[in-house]
Amino acid sequence: MILPIVAYGDPVLRKKGKEIPEDYPKLDELIANMWETMYEAMGVGLAAPQVGRAIRMFMIDPSPFVDEENLSEEENEQLANMKMVFINPKIIAEEGEEWAFNEGCLSIPDIREDVFRKPTITIEYLDEKFESHTKTFNGIGARVIQHEYDHIEGILFTDKLSSLKKRLIKGKLTNISKGKVHADYRMRFPLIKKGR
Repeated sequence: MILPIVAYGDPVLRKKGKEIPEDYPKLDELIANMWETMYEAMGVGLAAPQVGRAIRMFMIDPSPFVDEENLSEEENEQLANMKMVFINPKIIAEEGEEWAFNEGCLSIPDIREDVFRKPTITIEYLDEKFESHTKTFNGIGARVIQHEYDHIEGILFTDKLSSLKKRLIKGKLTNISKGKVHADYRMRFPLIKKGR
């Protein structure tokens, strides 16, 4: 089932997600619905807060980045095989010199900006079978994970912009929260009055 994606301005996007117990009700169904929602919206990642759940889970599939300019064969292969679910993750290391990449977000349609992040991360997480992993990721794959991880910490990519950039997009962000934006997928807007 395709779920509505929560728009910028909804308080759930600012909540730090709660840990998920192994007996979390209908978790398999939620994961299946989130995959369907993410693909319908042409996303490469989706975090539970974006579908209204303040829990520590996100999923990624950065395969649309395969064959982008300047990617090595190794990175292309990594991105092609990175369809993953992360439950109760914890980034334990971020390393290297920060680099800029143009990011967008399904909760913030029509806004894309360069964001600086470190190129290499190590993360501990549980998969959908609640098996534990510790893995290191680089490049675009690491960036997609960092972006989604921020969501479960109540952080949006727009928080990482300079104060000037933030001022320049303030009006657009307000419009998004009021539903004055076009998206090719279902959204839920916080500031639209019920019954209208």
